[in-house]
Formats: sequence, structure tokens, C-alpha cells
Amino acid sequence: MAALREPLPATLRITGYRSHAKEILHCLKEKYFKELQDLEVDGQKVEMPQALSWYPEELAWHTNLSRKILRKSPELEKFHQFLVSETECGNISRQEAVSMIPPLLLDVNPHHKILDMCAAPGSKTAQLIEMLHADMNVPFPKGFVIANDVDNKRCYLLVHQAKRLNSPCIMVVNHDASSIPNLQIDVDGRKEVLFYDRILCDVPCSGDGTMRKNIDVWKKWTTQNSLQLHGLQLRIATRGVEQLAEGGRMVYSTCSLNPIENEAVIASLLEKSQGALELADVSSELPGLKRMPGITKWKVMLKDGQWFEEWGDVPSNRQTQIRPTMFPIKDEEKLKAMNLERCLRILPHHQNTGGFFVAVLIKKSPMPWNKRQPKIHQKLQQRTEDTEVTAANSKNGSECITEEPTLAENEESKKTQELQDSDTEQSKKEGVCGPPPSKKMKLFGFKEDPFVFLPEDDPLFLPIQNFYALDPSFPKMNLLTRTQEGKKRQLYMVSKELRNVLLNNSEKMKVINTGIKVWSRNSDGEQFGCAFRLAQEGIYTLYPFIHARIINVCIEDVKILLTQENPFLSKFSSETQKKVKDMAMGSIVLKYDPDPEKPDDLQCPIVLCGWQGKTSLRAFVPKNERLHYLRMMGVEVFKAKRKEEELESKMTEVQHRLAQTEEGMDVEDKEHDLVTKMEAEIGEESSHSPVESSAMEVENKTEDLGQSSKNANSHVSQESKETDANNVKD
Repeated sequence: MAALREPLPATLRITGYRSHAKEILHCLKEKYFKELQDLEVDGQKVEMPQALSWYPEELAWHTNLSRKILRKSPELEKFHQFLVSETECGNISRQEAVSMIPPLLLDVNPHHKILDMCAAPGSKTAQLIEMLHADMNVPFPKGFVIANDVDNKRCYLLVHQAKRLNSPCIMVVNHDASSIPNLQIDVDGRKEVLFYDRILCDVPCSGDGTMRKNIDVWKKWTTQNSLQLHGLQLRIATRGVEQLAEGGRMVYSTCSLNPIENEAVIASLLEKSQGALELADVSSELPGLKRMPGITKWKVMLKDGQWFEEWGDVPSNRQTQIRPTMFPIKDEEKLKAMNLERCLRILPHHQNTGGFFVAVLIKKSPMPWNKRQPKIHQKLQQRTEDTEVTAANSKNGSECITEEPTLAENEESKKTQELQDSDTEQSKKEGVCGPPPSKKMKLFGFKEDPFVFLPEDDPLFLPIQNFYALDPSFPKMNLLTRTQEGKKRQLYMVSKELRNVLLNNSEKMKVINTGIKVWSRNSDGEQFGCAFRLAQEGIYTLYPFIHARIINVCIEDVKILLTQENPFLSKFSSETQKKVKDMAMGSIVLKYDPDPEKPDDLQCPIVLCGWQGKTSLRAFVPKNERLHYLRMMGVEVFKAKRKEEELESKMTEVQHRLAQTEEGMDVEDKEHDLVTKMEAEIGEESSHSPVESSAMEVENKTEDLGQSSKNANSHVSQESKETDANNVKD
């Protein structure tokens, strides 16, 4: 309790899959942490940040600075600005220490199909994406993450978090986790139910472990919270294990220490699984993490202070509030076989963290209720038998059908199938994955644009292929747009496996966002042979396939590109000038390769999108990413940022005055020329910024929705405003 009354230390995690992770770590240790030494804030000495002993490769750190002090203290402004900027780029994630544990215990490999059931706000999802991209040389890992959340508004927060990692292997969907639909995939021409190799089940909870950062919990907490959530938690966990592949791993976690939400849910799940599930022993994993074993005895308490030791003691008028699954198992042998002590309880005073609970479940066989044959609808019987034969014959448990969808789902899908068969077939031929036609779906949230895959013979692609000399192995079938009619403005890319999921489930799945932007239409580009310029978000995915329009630059050139808006060619090294001389105008790739013989220079490769004009060369890189690269090269950006802010305020003032009065135009023609010139230089950039995501395009269509929808989306629209401002500013 004493630990819970102290503020929570700020923790941060360096995203592990970037080749830049080591450089950021070096920069943090050598520069920012050293500057914190001997610093005092409000009479409190700032301790040097420490690496979390249990997190691999020193990629997670904590400091005794609370979030409030970090935000408010002028002495820490530089460090805070660094954190904000790097977080925006996706290079750092400010995440609570205990929240980093579940993804680590999932033991993810790049080929795993992963479901994150209650994913918002998305810091754990980001960890899962990083693990898929463990090998940066593989642009398309075979695995993917489907991140789900029931709250439509929070889904956009999830999109914002996931977008920073620029992965083609993430899809954000919007469903109730306790009834998330069975998805199908095409395996060698056969339709099969998709089972996941790994499932993260971080359920909604009473949050009593978060008292150090959520002060409201002290006032609002009652035992009633857990009693109301227990049923939902059990339903979500049950739905999770139904969709888990045999041999797969599911991590159940809460930020609560209440056994009703933790051990009671796990014990109930294990009991009804009849041996299909077991708790994994993870005592040897994450050495250095202090943990307590799960408990086997607890009591249930009502809001008024009444305690009950067993279900039999509960008066009949209270039996709707308190359920039998909330009590410990009475049978000692059964209890012992469950190994509840294998659960992890993280207590706040052990390592200065929040409170947390984690259980790791392994699925050994199908759930007992999925083995049973449906009694009604004899037509389904043959299908079930076929399924069991398939399961028996197949050696790969994760790829074959081992369980049938429940009866209700079978009936539902049968009706839906009859109604939609013709439409779906037609759509699939056209490669269109529209929003679900169900009327219910349209009652909440925003109406999403369809996901339309580029047809194989689309004339749009040939000029792109020729202009960038794309490798024959480039998977053009995975390109998609969000417009069915009219000009295609943006091209996105997903992995082959996600394409399979999208094409086979468009009628039953509400997809909020997927794909990474790889090309943007540029009106100036057509005269140079290609109407689409490269987008920075997708450049690390595209780069391995591009064989033309690449300019290798030295570190001095990179500094010029990132600090000057539209530098003349004469400012670059003679080698760069020679390479550019013979190249046509238009979109280009600027590549920096580190020189091992110059260890003081930046030691990680950089790929930037650029534009070659008649007499100049510029980089199309979002502001935060520019600042990130400059920091890594040892360029001081703190003061520059201040100047930028002053420039921005001047620009805003100028634009305000121009808008206010037309008479003033003659007087202010110099300023007007400046604005016009910058807009002309930026071209399409001001309206289609380098960091916009498909989520933002969706947002623009929601103006006619109610005020609540506007609020829901404020963070995304704010982001696009900031982005546009940044481009004008740059």
C-alpha cells in the first residue's frame, strides 16, 4: 500500500526491430542520460535512468522522474522533447514496465499468426509487431497481427500507434472480443478456419494495479467492479482459447491484483477445458523479474462488506451478482492439477512498478464443446466428419481445421452465405474488400472505405514498375487502394497472408485500417514518366525491390538534406552531383550506408525518399523523423526547434493577416510570395502529407457526424493539422 501511494516512475522502451535501436540506445546513454547527472528538480535529485534488468538487450529503461515532473520542469525540457519526438517517430514507446511483460511471454516468432483481442491503446500491439520484424532484411514476415478493440474511438488510437511502426503485417478490426468472428483463409484452394498461433488476451479490468498513475481509482474502487467484470473476462478468455491453434500459446493478463479477475477466471477456464488447456511454467523466462506465485485460496466480498467462502453461502437474492465461477475449486486434487501457482503476480513494491497479473496458457487439444457434433441440422454432420478427417490427416496443427465453429455461428453463417454468395463472389473477382453489409455494423462508428486490391492488369502499375525498375519478385497483387471509383490517390501494401484474410472475410469483419502507404499520387510526376512518388512510411518495405533511381549519399549530404528545405545541387558532394546529372527529374531514393572505418559516424543505414528537381534535391521526410536522424548524427536540434516554432508563429500570423483583408495584399506581397512559393515547392505535400495514414483519410469524411464522433477523432485530425503545419514550416 505504501508503494501504491508513491507516484509511478516514468518508463520507456526502445523499439527493438529497427536497425536504429542500438543507435538510439547509444545516443540515450552517451548524451541525454549523462546530462541528467547531478540535476535537481524541485529539491529532488534526479537519479540516473536504469535499464530494466529483466528486459532483453537493455531496450527498456526507468527513471525516478514522474510523468508530471518530466512535463513541467524547464531543466528537463530538452529530454522531454527528445522523448516526445522519438515517440512520434515510433522509435521509443513510453509504456508502463509491467505492460511490457505479456508480449515477452508470448514467445513470438516472425511466422506466427497473432490475435490481440483487446488491443487499444496499442503499446503491447507495437511490441508484437516488432517481434514479427525481428529480421529487418525480411520486408514481409509470414506472420501478422490482427489487433481488435470493441471501442470504435479507441480503434483510431490503435491505428495511430501501429502506423508509427510502418508494418504491412498489421490489421486493426472493431469487434466485441467475447464474440469475435471465426475467420477463414484460403489454403491451397480450400477454405479453412483461421486459428492463431499466439493470442494476447489483456482483458478490461478494475485497474486496481494502476493506482499509482490513475488517481481516480482510489475514489472509485469497490469490490463491485470485479464482480461485474468477471463474466466478461471469462467470456473473452473462452473465445480466445477457442480460436487458438493446438500447441499455441495464449497470455491472459490484467492490471488488477483481485483474484476474482485473475485466478478465478483461469481456474474456471481450466476446469471447463477438461484437460485441453494447461498453465505453462514460465518461471525460467524473464530472469530478473520479481514475481509472486498465483494463489489458490480467496474469498468473495460484496460492496457492503459481506464475505463469502463458497457458493453455497451466497443468499439467493445475491446469486445474480456472485457466480459459482468466482470461488476457488474445492476439490484438492483438481486444484493441484491446475498448477495455479504458475500464474505471475507482480507487486508494486518489489521493483517499483504497477500491480499486474499474467497467466500463460498452452492448448493441447480442441476445446471439449467444439468436439461435439451439432444435434440439429443434419447437413452439417458430414462437414464436421470431413473436418475431423482433415485434422487427423494433417501434420501441421496450426494450419488445419481442428475445431468447428459453434452451432449458432454455423446457422448464422449459413443464412449470411445464402444472402451474400453472389455479391461476395463478384467482389472477390474484383479484389474488393468492402465494409460489412450488416445493418447493425453501421449503427456505430464511422463508415469505412472499402479496401480494393489492384487488378493484375491495372494500367496504373506499369509506369510505376518501369520508372523504379521494380524487381520481378515484387508482390504487386498485395497493393491496395481505398477508392473504388475515381482517381487512386494513395497506394497501400499488405503482406500476402493479410491479403488472404481480407479477401476471404470482408462480409464478417469490420476492418478499420490495414496496409502501409508506399506511393502517393503527385500531379507533377506525370510529366516525368510516373504519377506516383515514393512515401517515406513504406520505403523500408519497398527498398529491397527498387533497382533504379537510387542515389548513395555520404553523411554530409544527409545533413544538408535534413536541415535545408530545398538545397541546390551545388551544395552536395561531387559524387552525388555526378550521379544526379544523368538522372531524370522526379521521385528518388537517397541511401546512406555506414562506413565501418569511421566509427564516430552514424553506424546504421538510412533510406530517405526524395525529389530531384532541375537544380535542387530535397528529402520528403516527416519533421519528427528528420529530427530523429539528425540527433543520431549528433546534430543539436533543440535550438533549431525553437527557431522553427518562431517561424511557424510568424507564418501563422502572416496567413491570418492575408485571410483577414484582401486590401493588405499589396502591402504584404513579400509574405504572400513566400507562402505561395513554399506551397508550390511542396506541391501536393501540403494536402497529402508524408505522415498521413489511411485512418486520416477516413476521418475527413466524418464531418457530418455528431459532436461525439468529432471528439473521438480529435487526435487523428489534430495529427493531420500538425502534419500539414509541419510541411509548410519545413
